[in-house]
Amino acid sequence: MTTTTLAVLVPLLPFLGAAAGLLLGRTAPGFVRPLAVLPTLTSLVLAVLVAARQGGGQAVDAATELTPTGSVPIELALHIDGFAALVAVLVGVVASCVQIYSTGYLRDDPRYPSYAALVSLFTSAMLLVVYSGDLIVLLVGWEVMGICSYFLVGHYWETPEARAASLKAFLVTKLGDVPFLIGLFALAADAGSFRITTVLGTVASGGLHHPTLIALLLLAGVAGKSAQFPLHTWLPDAMAGPTPVSALIHAATMVAAGVYFVARLLPVFEASSAAMVVLAVMAAVTMAGSALTALAQDDIKRVLAYSTISQLGYMTGALAVGDRGAAVFHLLSHGAFKALLFLAAGVIIHAAGTNSLAAMSRMKDLRARVPDAYWTMTVALLALAAIPPFAGFFSKESVLAAAEHVATGHTERAPGAAGWIVLVVGLVTALLTAAYAIRLWLLAFRGHGAEAPDHGRQPLVMNAVLWALAVPSLAFGLAYRVLPDWFGGSRLTPTLTTSVLGTGLALVGGLVTYGVWQRTTALAARAPLGALAAHPEADAGLVEAEAIASHTPAYGDVANAPDPADPGRVLLGPLHRHAAVGFHLDAVYDALFVRPVRSGARLVRFLDREVVETYVRAAGALPRLLGAAVRRAQTGNVQTYVSALLAGTVVLAVAALLVATGA
Repeated sequence: MTTTTLAVLVPLLPFLGAAAGLLLGRTAPGFVRPLAVLPTLTSLVLAVLVAARQGGGQAVDAATELTPTGSVPIELALHIDGFAALVAVLVGVVASCVQIYSTGYLRDDPRYPSYAALVSLFTSAMLLVVYSGDLIVLLVGWEVMGICSYFLVGHYWETPEARAASLKAFLVTKLGDVPFLIGLFALAADAGSFRITTVLGTVASGGLHHPTLIALLLLAGVAGKSAQFPLHTWLPDAMAGPTPVSALIHAATMVAAGVYFVARLLPVFEASSAAMVVLAVMAAVTMAGSALTALAQDDIKRVLAYSTISQLGYMTGALAVGDRGAAVFHLLSHGAFKALLFLAAGVIIHAAGTNSLAAMSRMKDLRARVPDAYWTMTVALLALAAIPPFAGFFSKESVLAAAEHVATGHTERAPGAAGWIVLVVGLVTALLTAAYAIRLWLLAFRGHGAEAPDHGRQPLVMNAVLWALAVPSLAFGLAYRVLPDWFGGSRLTPTLTTSVLGTGLALVGGLVTYGVWQRTTALAARAPLGALAAHPEADAGLVEAEAIASHTPAYGDVANAPDPADPGRVLLGPLHRHAAVGFHLDAVYDALFVRPVRSGARLVRFLDREVVETYVRAAGALPRLLGAAVRRAQTGNVQTYVSALLAGTVVLAVAALLVATGA
């Protein structure tokens, strides 16, 4: 079987599995789980075979014209280089793990058949994006992922949070997709084709007439799909969906699509220095702002959601300095440990029996309850914090090293300003990342909240998936030695300066957070209210920690009181209340966009009801009045009709006489 045939089957099999699952979900429920797992696993095996045959060498290209358009052709095209081959393997691994894990996590869910089918369709759409060599076909997969996310995030549609989150995710991403579509058409108009190879050839020959405009339009879609500032607000709310869906979205599909798209079309963005600086600023604001917000979140899944946004900022930062090898390396590494983090969080939630107990401040020493989640999540958090030798250290270091090379002028792939922005903010974010990672670990596994009810051990299949993902979270970073062959020679070897700075700041962030946690724990153990007078030097965070420990009426009874030893409150101080609500960005959008749109809608409704409908009613009233007048003349009395006839005759005779006399 040829490589092209295998590549076609990779996205096709999950699609067929989704179609069969939807058709047979109710009539043959026994086939639902095999139809969810087997096509995705087979697709993974085929993706591995495609990657092995491609081998990081010459790209595999194949195309057939779908239909004559009369102008710019649309083709069903494949373009599989080293980047595409490895990203497809990542998608297959994460999707397979999610499907296997879901058989245990959602085993009692009555809507599991539709859920599993949508996950398969989601997987198929992402694989189509990865392998596609035509921008319009890529757009199809791009939009199918959007509608799948809408249904999957709203899986628990009985809850208002899930309904609102699914709608928000759909609308915010569509807000970015509108300029994205315009940018695609503008790009094709300049290149004369939607084929990616043709577009890149046009860029190389200097044939792109509007590079800045096109790049900025495309970035709007990337910001929406990959949850980058300012269109990132939908992703934390999307945690209302099932936890395996969160793992799929955050690790390998939807949010990865935007980063992958920029990596594939990076020369288009490099053609505009302004676009590269904008991309760097967007990445910097995203990675630092989301890391600060993660440090203030209480729900474990929202911490991980903001963590994803921040790590995606690292990837876009690598792209902003022109190194797509570093960006995709971090994409692959992040996919492994972020899938592990979400699925381990799902084990914790499953043990508690409900999503409502995902608040870390209410967890109490879960190490003994969920040992598998404890050990594997520890591995994943160390990878997230970029502690060597875990995978995240090598991939994040490649991003920082790429930024340093641009900032110091060793390479001119991007403006020096972009390099300095990504480097400085990336180092600061390394400190913040370690801080919120150790905070999550402390509150979840060594917390002092209320004892949650024990719902028994988790299904074996869920824990098995965790250990399977722990392996790449620990060891994948060592692939920096072989990945350059797949990434066109990109340098991924750690450098001394950024390694020392990045690791040092991460250790500082983790140790300071641990020290603050110990201090707040000690304070909470003492008489809290009396200590306020004895410690006038205590900052706002410590004061709040003591107030929480006192179980004042503001927090209700002891069983529902948050953990008083939350280091995030102390570390952020007065900034905590702003970071906890995402720095009020949703409120800003509400004031700038939602309220004006609602006011405009009310005005349109008023004009429609009071002006347009009044005119319509008046237009209908006149014929009714005339009809009423004519109806009164139809009495049915013959004498009245004869009298009217005679009167009319007299009137006509008099009029004729007057006319004749006048003549």
